[in-house]
Amino acid sequence: MGLLYLLGLLVALTGMVVLDRRFRLFFWRDARRARVVLPVGVVFFLVWDVLGIHLGIFFRGETSFMTGLQVAPELPVEELFFLTLLCYLTMNLLAGVPLLLSRMQVGRDERSS
Repeated sequence: MGLLYLLGLLVALTGMVVLDRRFRLFFWRDARRARVVLPVGVVFFLVWDVLGIHLGIFFRGETSFMTGLQVAPELPVEELFFLTLLCYLTMNLLAGVPLLLSRMQVGRDERSS
């Protein structure tokens, strides 16, 4: 049971990679930029987490679904994967929504003509 949350995060990350590759959203659009943007986002949120932990705002929740491994006090290893998923999802959305809207507009234009 201790790996379920991590496994879920890995499955979701795999889904992000598949969507990215299929629609050329982030890494498959500009890999060099993505290799900078993703780690910067993850580091930003890690700093945010560490500050929150230091100020006593954030605490590690106890659940049997997590591995129990910690990167730092109150910072579970799963948080690294969650933050990566969060940043990857955001970048895919930022690239994907304009593509979706433009395809919807083309469909409207074709129906109206």
